[in-house]
Amino acid sequence: MLRPLGDPREFTMRELAATIAQVCGIEARLEFRPLPADDPRQRRPDITKARERLGWEPTIALAEGLRPAIDCFRRFVP
Repeated sequence: MLRPLGDPREFTMRELAATIAQVCGIEARLEFRPLPADDPRQRRPDITKARERLGWEPTIALAEGLRPAIDCFRRFVP
């Protein structure tokens, strides 16, 4: 099974929302709700195998990587 590689640097969902809002040029309106019971407390991928076997490290900052994804959504989502 292919799985996307991620960035081992951890950030909060609030930080993610703020970064997305900044890249989109909008003001984020956040709504806080209780976490679902199965929600992971830590969202930090283990890239050990990619680092050891492929010599891979993430090189693109979150905001920079979000830009092409957001541009794609803008083209395909009305």
